[in-house]
Amino acid sequence: MTVDRSAAFLFMIAGYVAGAIVALIAPSDRIARGATAIGAASGSVAGLVTALAVLATGDRFELVRPDMIAVAGGVAIQLDSLGALFLALVCSVGLFAAVYGFTYTADYDGRRSLRFFGLMFNAFLLGMSLVPCAANVFTFLFAWELMAVASYFLVMTEHESSDARAAGLWYAAMTHFGFVLLLPMFLIMAPAAGATAFVDLRAGASALPPAARSTVFALALAAFGSKAGVVPLHVWLPRAHPAAPSHVSALMSGVMIKLGVYGLLRVTSDFLGTGPAWWGGLVLAVGSLSALGGVLYALTENDLKRLLAYSSVENVGVIFLGIGAALVLQSYGLPALAMVGFGAALLHTVNHACFKTLLFLAAGNVLRGARTRNMEQMGGLIKGMPVTAMAFLIGSAAAAALPPLNGFASEWMVFQALLSGAQIAKPEVAIGSPLAVGVLALTSGLAAATFVKAFGISFLAMPRSDAAAAAREPHWSAWTALGAFAAATVVLGLFAPSAIAAMYRIVESVTATPRNVTGGGGIWLLSAHGVAAVSPLLIAVLVASVAFVAFASIRARGFDVRVADTWGCGRIRQTARMEYTSSAFAEPLRRIFSELYRPTEDFSVSVHPEARLIIRSITYTTRIVPWIEKALYEPVTRGARAIAASVRRLQAGSVHLYLLYIAAALMAALASAWWFE
Repeated sequence: MTVDRSAAFLFMIAGYVAGAIVALIAPSDRIARGATAIGAASGSVAGLVTALAVLATGDRFELVRPDMIAVAGGVAIQLDSLGALFLALVCSVGLFAAVYGFTYTADYDGRRSLRFFGLMFNAFLLGMSLVPCAANVFTFLFAWELMAVASYFLVMTEHESSDARAAGLWYAAMTHFGFVLLLPMFLIMAPAAGATAFVDLRAGASALPPAARSTVFALALAAFGSKAGVVPLHVWLPRAHPAAPSHVSALMSGVMIKLGVYGLLRVTSDFLGTGPAWWGGLVLAVGSLSALGGVLYALTENDLKRLLAYSSVENVGVIFLGIGAALVLQSYGLPALAMVGFGAALLHTVNHACFKTLLFLAAGNVLRGARTRNMEQMGGLIKGMPVTAMAFLIGSAAAAALPPLNGFASEWMVFQALLSGAQIAKPEVAIGSPLAVGVLALTSGLAAATFVKAFGISFLAMPRSDAAAAAREPHWSAWTALGAFAAATVVLGLFAPSAIAAMYRIVESVTATPRNVTGGGGIWLLSAHGVAAVSPLLIAVLVASVAFVAFASIRARGFDVRVADTWGCGRIRQTARMEYTSSAFAEPLRRIFSELYRPTEDFSVSVHPEARLIIRSITYTTRIVPWIEKALYEPVTRGARAIAASVRRLQAGSVHLYLLYIAAALMAALASAWWFE
């Protein structure tokens, strides 16, 4: 059946716009929530149809209207395989986020912001959907800014909270920092191209001098890296994700930050092509710092959504490790091995979108049930929320890169890309490649510890609060979204060979490099040229067989099952105070990496006023403030406040003084015009 891609694309835009408008003018809160969900879902389905049609055929879809805003070059849409992959991610997550959000936002009924939320939610999806479809500078920047502004207002949904306002401020500052860098990046490329269409930028990039190409690369890395949330430009991410509603957090972490990955791939692989080796080395360094830094701070977090946000920083770092390895290999004339890196990065992009969306939606269920994000006040949730617990367990296992789930498959491929650096006889590569492999191995181990803590402390043992004890599953619509992404997480893991082969085809279509690397051999996930192989499907069969044999043996021997309390160390009655806390679980690793954490500690002892040898309580408090923020951002914010205070003195309230300012500015403008004449 032939799909009219133009009609589907226009229906996508119409769905989002209609959902936004109807939600804004709806006569009741329920109708507003329904319009938000229906508009977002219908637009997402149409966008998904458009993306899948392009991915299935490989033919580009174009829609150019030069008469619309002609002064800026018109509106240009072109969707190739790379853009279609990211559009499919946006629309897939958007569809289930819309379904999930219908009941989730019922808590906002009666608030004036509910209708505005519906407007911004659909605008956010529209902006994200247009970014990978843009084919000229104006269309791209318009979509990018629409995405940024709409997501800012979504972060500010609960603007009554000081944390939400602070998160919105940080997010606005960092997202517009990236936007400001995009302008000179495009301006440098535009003169050589003679136009602002992407096809012209692509053709003119080869005419740029090496210094200009490197400047474009550096600006792209900083601009798109700030959106992706790489260290040290990640400071907005652990603030904004917890502040936003959970299904918005799923969109931001699952797909919005991936559009930073899309932008970097579009500029480096598509526009600029092969560059010097230090480009890849810099991306490898950024990826290593992000992967290790993200998982270290995730490990110490007690806030469940902040933990997931830091985990996103870690996974973006893993994606950048794959891209960095590919750029290094490409620079040394090894395109087949470079394709392994690019393919692994794209596969981990897809996989992370699945399991992180699953985790954030499950965290939303936990937040609604336990009424807290603090894991220290959870516990025992598996009894009242078994479906959410199972979904969170699947997502946690995938995030910890445990076989046979999808996180394992893509991280294994990133390992193979990094190990391919051994074929380059250069001392800097011989040192850098093993270091990157070691960082990824350490990151994987720490990620496993992080999600053992996240699941165990939140869902197992005894409830630590009355709200946790009373928590129950939400509406069935939330189960639908969890089930879809849990299934995708499992399927993408079991059939990873087919998935990586599809990623190779996308990379091949963008880089125009003949595919001289084995993708997947049936059930086998293969490294470059088939040097190493692993089969997630066979691992799953083996694990299932061992479990079945063990269960059958127990049943056959007729062992009696005795139910008893857990050993309480001699205590007669167990209480929640006897459980491991989130802080206690992470304490050994926090001490090992104390030089990186640099925590502040406070130890106080309360004694009886009449007998100092009788101790009433011992309080130990520790707080970790990321040292990057203290070293990099605190001086900047102090300087900005000082400059603002100095400039404020110019606003004296005197009309005569303001007229003097205008005259001085006019004289300065005339003098500069005369000087440059």
